[in-house]
Amino acid sequence: MDRKTPRTNGFLVFLKINSRIVFPFVNCCLNLWKISRIEPMIKTDIIIIGAGPVGLFTVFEAGLLKLTCHLIDSLPQAGGQCSEIYPKKPIYDIPGFPSVLAGELVDNLMEQAAPFKPGFTLGEAATDIEKQEDGSFIVTTIRGTKHHAPIVMIAGGLGVFEPRKPPIANIEEFEDRGVEYIIKDPEFYRGKRIVIAGGGDSALDWAYFLAEKNIAKEVALVHRSSSFRGHLDSVQKVINYAEQGKIKLITEAEVTEIHGTDKLEKVVVKHAKDGDIHHETDHFIPLFGLKPSLGPIANWGLEIEKNAIKVNTVDYSTNIKGIYAIGDVNTYEGKLKLILCGFHEGTIAVQSAFAIIHPEKKNILKYTTVNGVQGF
Repeated sequence: MDRKTPRTNGFLVFLKINSRIVFPFVNCCLNLWKISRIEPMIKTDIIIIGAGPVGLFTVFEAGLLKLTCHLIDSLPQAGGQCSEIYPKKPIYDIPGFPSVLAGELVDNLMEQAAPFKPGFTLGEAATDIEKQEDGSFIVTTIRGTKHHAPIVMIAGGLGVFEPRKPPIANIEEFEDRGVEYIIKDPEFYRGKRIVIAGGGDSALDWAYFLAEKNIAKEVALVHRSSSFRGHLDSVQKVINYAEQGKIKLITEAEVTEIHGTDKLEKVVVKHAKDGDIHHETDHFIPLFGLKPSLGPIANWGLEIEKNAIKVNTVDYSTNIKGIYAIGDVNTYEGKLKLILCGFHEGTIAVQSAFAIIHPEKKNILKYTTVNGVQGF
């Protein structure tokens, strides 16, 4: 062989002669590789839509019957409203707890459910449901994650939460370019200038946290009133930091304008006495809470009444066999929108679901006081 002839020539000749064999083989390998990268179907006994307190307690009750659960929630963490809106709000009607903070209740429920190893798909709203020939269901999220189970329990509280946006004309133009409605990862704001708007626990807690941990370069909190709706301890912490110059507290004011080119650069704060204040910032985070709606669930063929799902109070089943609705998302005569009522509904629904999943088995009620959790 001529030393100047590239050694790849022989391989090129081989490809040219055998292209009808080689290229189809390569394409086949690529297709198999793509298929192997597709996310597998998540399979469980019960799909719980909503990871709030009622959904979490239902995991425990299902675990006592040796039923597995996977929870889906549009919020990025478990706990529902208790975690997202009022984590430090005291709750007084939980049996055995004269008073418990909402966030602590969620922590306790997570600990209670932990022995039964529930799965979670968080930050993804459930958008579609398909009933299969065998009566089971496939639930798909907005990101295409698929879940398969014989039972679906909707524990979505008041529904899918959407942020309450301030009435600023061009605010949507800056979404994901400096305007956020939920703080998912505090480190995202490392070394940045932040303006938070709001007067509830979420606004107070995040303003204090970003300043206390020295995450943000500058933190300003804007509230249209001189009084706050949040927990007194949170209010005092923010006031103390304002006096120390660690938080710029602007009350009796509201953000009315936002400006920038490719990203947010400045907000205009309208003050009751001082007029317009131009404030340079990297991020504007209006934390005015979340507004609920049934969202895609309203289109699943369920019987709806006044933005809630009608259920049979015998077992809190819906008009579609295998789908239950528990907690604030359901409605019936005498309905009380209390967490403790949701706990009861989830307990009864799980007993009914067991009969569908295991029609050949007889469920004998056992008591945790006798068996303990590990005895189930």
